[in-house]
Amino acid sequence: MAVTLRILRALADPTRLRLLGVLASEELSVNELQEITRMGQSRISTQLGQMQEAGIVQSRRDGKRTFYKIVPNLASPAAELVQSAVAGAREMTHYPADQVNLRRSLMKRHDLAQVYFDQVAGRFDRSYGPGRSWQAFGHLLLRILPPLVIADLGSGEGLVSELLALRAKRVIAVDNSEKMVEFGASKARAGGLNNLEFRLGDLEEPPIEDASVDLVILSQALHHAESPSRAIRGAHRILKPGGQAVILDLLAHRFEAVKELYGDRWLGFAEADLQRWLEEAGLLEVEVALVAKEEKPPHFETILATGTKPS
Repeated sequence: MAVTLRILRALADPTRLRLLGVLASEELSVNELQEITRMGQSRISTQLGQMQEAGIVQSRRDGKRTFYKIVPNLASPAAELVQSAVAGAREMTHYPADQVNLRRSLMKRHDLAQVYFDQVAGRFDRSYGPGRSWQAFGHLLLRILPPLVIADLGSGEGLVSELLALRAKRVIAVDNSEKMVEFGASKARAGGLNNLEFRLGDLEEPPIEDASVDLVILSQALHHAESPSRAIRGAHRILKPGGQAVILDLLAHRFEAVKELYGDRWLGFAEADLQRWLEEAGLLEVEVALVAKEEKPPHFETILATGTKPS
């Protein structure tokens, strides 16, 4: 009876129940559980430790990382209690987002390119070197961009569109502000960018023909949309088969002042929501990653999400 009571106490906490729901299908490290649930590392470790004491989960060391999983082949009644707890975890509000983040976390295990980029990015500004900057690096990458037809939705005055037009076959910049469109078009003419066209329109229903562009970019624009999922469906509509949608936006935050200061409708987005919206729109090979964090308060974080339209 003492064993049963110990397990029941361990399963009575919502946080431990949530972690158990994530561990039900995969062995995971503390860092991965942190990415999936967005909970603090110490909180996760504490809850895992209590479940380990109760004999529900077990751990193993792999280098500097510790992995946890549900103890296999539990005897009755422990097995039945854990099974019921996992069923209960599936009814929690966090469960759908946790499952999306779980898939993303497992994909990252095998994404060696992302690991390498993180290492390069971490070293890039560590020491000064003449002419060595992200601005120069960006221009280098821009020059090797293939000549594509690109739609820049929610373009504003067209800063990104202008850069892309230096290399792209054609750029269509869409914004719902008449003044922005007029300003951007005037600037494009003055700069001789004949392949850059500005159109007045809504990024949720872009005034662009179906299946006509190779690349759709929503750069810090999606948080202005009334319906972000609808905007992503609109991006899918105008993409050619095999075309790619790229979203650069803020990670979910609590800095309410952006609504008044910048007219934002949304306080950023959870990675799981972007993943789900891209998949529901019909895009494949969806990837969502955190790519930047500001050093100064309120420490905005930027996420990059991509998806490809089936060929």
